[in-house]
Amino acid sequence: MLATPLEERDLFSVSVFISGGGTTLKNLIEYRRANEACPWEITSVVSNKADAGGLAFAQEAGIETFVVDHRASDSTADFSAAIYDVIRPSTPDLLVMGGFLRRLAVSKEFENRIINIHPSLIPSFCGKGNYGLRVHQAVLDYGCKLTGCTVHFVDDEYDHGPIIAQRSVAVVDGDDAQTLAARVFAAECELYPEVIDRIAGGKISVEGRVVLGR
Repeated sequence: MLATPLEERDLFSVSVFISGGGTTLKNLIEYRRANEACPWEITSVVSNKADAGGLAFAQEAGIETFVVDHRASDSTADFSAAIYDVIRPSTPDLLVMGGFLRRLAVSKEFENRIINIHPSLIPSFCGKGNYGLRVHQAVLDYGCKLTGCTVHFVDDEYDHGPIIAQRSVAVVDGDDAQTLAARVFAAECELYPEVIDRIAGGKISVEGRVVLGR
C-alpha cells in the first residue's frame, strides 16, 4: 500500500510543486478549507521560479514555500537532488505536481509518491511539449468528441507513469482551446483532490502498471 491508514499516524502531508499561476494549488487549498474531514494537509509548496504567481496563494494560506531555481543546476539530476534536499526535512508523504513544468528525476525514496494531472485522457495527447492550451488545441484539431483529464504517478518519462484515475469531458461544437480548457479544468478540480483523498486514506496500491483501489 502507498499510505499508512490515518489512525496510525499524523495527518497525511502533501507538498505541491508549481511553476506559474498556481490555479491547481489554489483549488487544493480551497478544497481543504471547504472539507473539514479532509485527510491531508499541504505542508509546503515548491517552485522553480521565484516570481511564480502561485507562491502568493501559499503564503496567504500560511504554507511554507521554497524556490529551487532550475537555472542554478547543470542537469536534471542535480536540479532534482536540490529539490529533494529542500523538502526531505519536512518528510512529505506525497508530492503533487500542480503545473510544474520542469523535469523531475524520480528517486527511489519517492517512487509511487509523486503524482501529476494531465489535461487529456492519457495516452492520447501527452508527452514532452504537450501542456496547457497546446493539448486542447491538438484535441480539437484531431476532431475528438471526448477528452478529459488523467491523474497518474510520475516516473522518468513525460506523462507515462501508472494511471490512477481519469475523468471524461465532452468536446462541444463551437469549442475553442480556451472553452475546452475551462471545462477540463473544472473536471481536474474535482478529480485531483479526490485522488489525494484516496491515497491519503491508504486506498491505492500499484501492481506493475496497474493501479488498484480506484
